[in-house]
Amino acid sequence: MSEGMLKQGIVPGRLEPGQYARNFSDLHPRLDKHEAFVEADRCYFCFDAPCMHACPTSIDIPMFIREISTDNPLGAAETIFEQNILGGMCARVCPTEQLCEEACVRMEAEGKPVKIGQLQRYATDIAMEENAQFFERAPSTGKKIAVVGAGPAGLAAAHRLAVHGHDVTIYDARPKAGGLNEYGIATYKTPDGFAQAEVEYVTAIGGIDIELGQALGKELSLEGLLKTHDAVFLGVGLGGVNALRAEGESTADDGLAAAVDFISELRQSDDLSKLPVGRRIVVIGGGMTAIDAAVQSKLLGAEDVTICYRRGQEHMNASGFEQDLAASKGVRIRHWLQPKRILTENGRVTGIELEYTTLTEGRLVGMGHTLTLPADQVFKAIGQTLEDETAAGLALSGGRIAVDAEGRTSRPGVWAGGDCIDKGDDLTVTAVAQGRDAAESIHRYLSGN
Repeated sequence: MSEGMLKQGIVPGRLEPGQYARNFSDLHPRLDKHEAFVEADRCYFCFDAPCMHACPTSIDIPMFIREISTDNPLGAAETIFEQNILGGMCARVCPTEQLCEEACVRMEAEGKPVKIGQLQRYATDIAMEENAQFFERAPSTGKKIAVVGAGPAGLAAAHRLAVHGHDVTIYDARPKAGGLNEYGIATYKTPDGFAQAEVEYVTAIGGIDIELGQALGKELSLEGLLKTHDAVFLGVGLGGVNALRAEGESTADDGLAAAVDFISELRQSDDLSKLPVGRRIVVIGGGMTAIDAAVQSKLLGAEDVTICYRRGQEHMNASGFEQDLAASKGVRIRHWLQPKRILTENGRVTGIELEYTTLTEGRLVGMGHTLTLPADQVFKAIGQTLEDETAAGLALSGGRIAVDAEGRTSRPGVWAGGDCIDKGDDLTVTAVAQGRDAAESIHRYLSGN
């Protein structure tokens, strides 16, 4: 074991300098031309296309794969972007193994689906590298729309509205546009500044301005936006983090953090060797954020990383692929454990006490006996909440903004989409679909239909 791995506490530089680049290199490098042809040739081009029905954005998957097979990657990209303007990012982060690829007939027949996600990346990467634009902005309508949130839902809504000739201003609280695509996804999934490249590609159609450092409830108000715009779309995501509700949580000043904040800091780091990480890490949660935080902790040089989830493996929101990825990196996943007490010494985390759980008549209950794990860093990845100031005056459902089938909120002239709404499911591809569809609803509203 190297000297760096023996460092105690939360410190930077646990690995040799060159190791960071290797650890955080592209998880799925792009297929080359020959690989894409071979993979496209495996597609049956099904008439009923179960893969297409499994895609939240309804991309015509057989069509774009056929276009790749005939050496027409730009045509394939156009087919993808017609339904999903963020198809490049979705090709990288979408859980295709649970959606289109799970529905693939090859999966049913052989247990090995067509690599739809990688084929989608092949086509969209070529289009973006060549800056091939497939949409023309309609003549200006003179209508102005405010889009709050520059994440997947906001970007998709803005692009579709711009296509229809409306003038769009995107407001975002962060220093960069992109939302969770920029701040909340594991670095090895989207290296080399892809999120910003995609923002530039989407906004290249024109008619879209971006104003950063503008937060709803602070610099902006819904009332003010409605006075200066013809419609408002909210794609504000979820800014709050659920509490562990464990004893000692409020006194843990050093070593207890939200997993999303850790991932954001890592994503914005220019030098990963300077990013502190603990020697022993415990991540609480069972979704993609928990996996991303745990795997990246290991890649930064943490010696021992454990994910603890309160239910069984079959209940985890993280896909089987993501769970296998974590295991392959040396992350342990333990089930049927819930946090009971954060152990601290002078405010510094030293461990966590967890209680074993079970299901009784469909209800999760503690069993009374516990397990203690030593840790110098504990990450919370148990879900996020809607911040009150982002939904002032709007009806809520389940703690999120209530919308109808078209994304309309309880307030006339205001639409919403993405994680902030009651129909959100924490997937980039779903947020894109909701932003796109809300934009069409806004266009009909502004057109008098």
